[in-house]
Amino acid sequence: MRRTLLAPLALAAVLVGTQPASAANEPRAQPASAANEPRAQPASATTAPTVPGWEPAPSAPWDVGAGVRCDFPVHGEPVVDEVEQRVLSTHPDGSVRRVAYRGDLVVRVTNTATGASHDADVSGSAVVEHRRDGSQFWAVRGPVLVGVGEGLGSLPRGLYVVDGVFTMDIAADGFKDVRLVHGTTDDLCARID
Repeated sequence: MRRTLLAPLALAAVLVGTQPASAANEPRAQPASAANEPRAQPASATTAPTVPGWEPAPSAPWDVGAGVRCDFPVHGEPVVDEVEQRVLSTHPDGSVRRVAYRGDLVVRVTNTATGASHDADVSGSAVVEHRRDGSQFWAVRGPVLVGVGEGLGSLPRGLYVVDGVFTMDIAADGFKDVRLVHGTTDDLCARID
């Protein structure tokens, strides 16, 4: 597993460990999340010891239907999950404003129509800023998992491992604008078709 240090630029909030409101049925990019998949501890995952100020941020299995990300239905399940989060700041009402994510994460992505699968290493780090309007800004040092809906991103509809140094601005309506400073995208739909 690749262990990536937090980028000095805070990886604003999405891809790895949190789920934007618009992605209720989506996997996390986390960075996590990626980037944008639900987080909950699966029984098969292991969690690294917590360092003071950091707490586990486990990922939940997820499913998306045919045509949502890929032309076929997809299931994602963490097979390694050592992601931790640390709240860096809060809004005046106490809700999270900025949070950092780090740790190893490997997600098995499966085409549920054929059984073809790929284990995606999405062990990037990110700092995510949660804005009051429901939008998020991510500063990422990848790789992270990013799901994009039809017409809802600067990348075509799909499911990607985005690796490198980049930002992701997620609008309140779910539009994902991925800006690579240096990096690559790996189309997971093509890998499991």
